[in-house]
Amino acid sequence: MIGLYLVACALLVAAGTAKAVRPTDTARALATFVPQPLARIRAVVRFGSVAEATLGCIAILFPRAVPAGLVALSFAGFAVVIAVARQEGGAISSCGCFGTPDTPATMLHVVVNIGLAVAAASVAVAGPTGSILSILARQPGHGLPLIVASAVCAWLTYLAISALAGLQAVRRLTGVEFRSDR
Repeated sequence: MIGLYLVACALLVAAGTAKAVRPTDTARALATFVPQPLARIRAVVRFGSVAEATLGCIAILFPRAVPAGLVALSFAGFAVVIAVARQEGGAISSCGCFGTPDTPATMLHVVVNIGLAVAAASVAVAGPTGSILSILARQPGHGLPLIVASAVCAWLTYLAISALAGLQAVRRLTGVEFRSDR
């Protein structure tokens, strides 16, 4: 599960950094549930995003029980927030996960977050010791295949919860249906 764990950590770094730079869309998504001025929510989002990116970096460098547990809690929390938002007010137009307004919250987003939470929880339970370098040294090819596979999976996961979700939203707006009767 260390590969999926690395995917989760990389997404925390990417999303946290993006939201720290552009917190407005996430703040707008939360404003429907948090009765506070947008400026205050934006400040909280920025602070939380820096914490998110920092956790991702620490968890990559030191994949031990505590950082892995915090990564698991983060993704479980994200899944709950998105699921509640979808249930309470329908699909929110953007969760702002990557600091852009084009990241609609979909059920796939919830499932991905749950999967990454489970992967991080399994790493936390396994309780690895050492740094990422010691873990990579025990992997085939000194961990290079693991790093490449994790990077590709992180990119594909990003596309699934951002670009694919955006394409699905556009398809619903335009009413285009695809048939596979051939």
